[in-house]
Amino acid sequence: MRILVDADACPGKHIIENIGKKYNLEVIMYCDVNHILNSDYSKIIYADSHFQSVDMKIANEIKALDIAVTQDFGVAAMVLSKKAFAISPKGYIYSNENIDRLLFERHLSHKARKSGKKTSNPKKRNNEDDERLFYNLERLIKDSET
Repeated sequence: MRILVDADACPGKHIIENIGKKYNLEVIMYCDVNHILNSDYSKIIYADSHFQSVDMKIANEIKALDIAVTQDFGVAAMVLSKKAFAISPKGYIYSNENIDRLLFERHLSHKARKSGKKTSNPKKRNNEDDERLFYNLERLIKDSET
């Protein structure tokens, strides 16, 4: 098991690395060449700055039982199809039971924005998000061991 992180805009990297250290798991952070990441623990992999280049790298490199940390529902869907796990940076677990609904809601929001309607912005990150990420990431690791 490894933890692959869509790290272009991923808060909570320190939480992910702490969990990786605790369970002695490899953590790989993917970002495009327009970002600079530094880590004493994680492996950093850079992708081209093209549209969805990081997403495609993760989708191509994920293996069964790996965990992907991403806020992109499309990436989560590809990860789940490979029998891996997916979790958002806010700690919400993506599953085969909820991914279709999330993708459909994303589609509806896109259509609404295209027709000129305003959609709400994501809520600011808070301490509950950090706690949820820590708890649920650890839960995914423990559940996969059984």
